[in-house]
Amino acid sequence: MTSNNDYLTKVRPEWIDHNGHMNVAYFVVAFDEATDAIYERWGLGLEYPTRSGCSVFTLGMNVDYRAELFLDDPIRVITHLVDSSDKCIHYFHQMYHGESGQLVANNECLCMNVNLESRKSQPFPGHVVALLAAARTDEPGPDGFGRVLEIRR
Repeated sequence: MTSNNDYLTKVRPEWIDHNGHMNVAYFVVAFDEATDAIYERWGLGLEYPTRSGCSVFTLGMNVDYRAELFLDDPIRVITHLVDSSDKCIHYFHQMYHGESGQLVANNECLCMNVNLESRKSQPFPGHVVALLAAARTDEPGPDGFGRVLEIRR
């Protein structure tokens, strides 16, 4: 079953590394493709810069790798909008093996709306604010959200 927050793809030949599995960099590529898809639903898609003179810039991200993926494995990415403000969005992707349902990776992102001429932050337009408000839930972040990178002793 899929929802409006799902993105489906599969592991491509060029994503396979010398270890015979999906290279870490291509997990980020797949997450970025999922971001492009969800941005369309949030009013921030490919036409957003032309319409608004703004774009969304990533300020930071965490990626956690939980399992391997191999050539042609199906991928399902579910996106959760965790928080938003007048200028920022905070979302969390969970990547699953599309058949087994195993969680294979997480990606947490903090992004800002930026005016492309001034290169400074700017509030989102009203229609985007409304779409983001509708997409947010009051549920706590999914497992793995907000983790701190550390060596546990």
